[in-house]
Amino acid sequence: MPLDNIEELLERQVEYNMAIAEERLKGDYGACIGKILLHRDPESLRIQAKARAAAASDARMNGCELSVVIVSGSGNQGITASVPVAVYAEKLGVSHEKKWRAILLSDLITIYLKQGIGKLSAYCCAVSAGCGSGAGIAYLYGRTEKKIEHVVENALVINSGIICDGAKSSCAAKIAMAVEGGELAFEMMMAGKNFAGSDGIVQKTADETIAAIGKIASHGMVETDKEIIDVMLGI
Repeated sequence: MPLDNIEELLERQVEYNMAIAEERLKGDYGACIGKILLHRDPESLRIQAKARAAAASDARMNGCELSVVIVSGSGNQGITASVPVAVYAEKLGVSHEKKWRAILLSDLITIYLKQGIGKLSAYCCAVSAGCGSGAGIAYLYGRTEKKIEHVVENALVINSGIICDGAKSSCAAKIAMAVEGGELAFEMMMAGKNFAGSDGIVQKTADETIAAIGKIASHGMVETDKEIIDVMLGI
């Protein structure tokens, strides 16, 4: 795809979402997931990617007024789809074109996964964006389309049990886990280890697996959504 029509949008997405991540790391918003992660190993690329995405959500969920560029109607998805890929792109020193294409791929996969889930679900859609970021990271490393499909499938299997219980501080921790799932999915693919069809919810192709997740999230979790609301209301 020619980048002329979208490069400005992608630049804005990275600029805004990285800015709120840096603001959080300077401030003291929410559960401090980003700072906690960086205490483990501030030089680790894997941790930096998770920490900055979580930090941006920490700030967004806890009063920071900086703007966020959304994906699929969600600021947290916009953060999760872009910040980890941008962190990897900077560390790897790739070209601007490769960086933008990787973030675009992450955004599009996030949107594609969300289509089958619907607007609202008890399924945490940071998982979708974590899959997108894993795919974007694989693209940065020059992996083929088939390899990227394996990353998406692996990430879906790893994290699809995370539930959504509204917008609040713990979203930052869920984002960190979603990015971790994307990174682990990428490392599995690099090691030649991928979940195969008939492994639980895994289907024969990535598209079929995505459709299965959509069915679980949009239909199977209706009652789960009701129960979560009852718990939150103390019923």
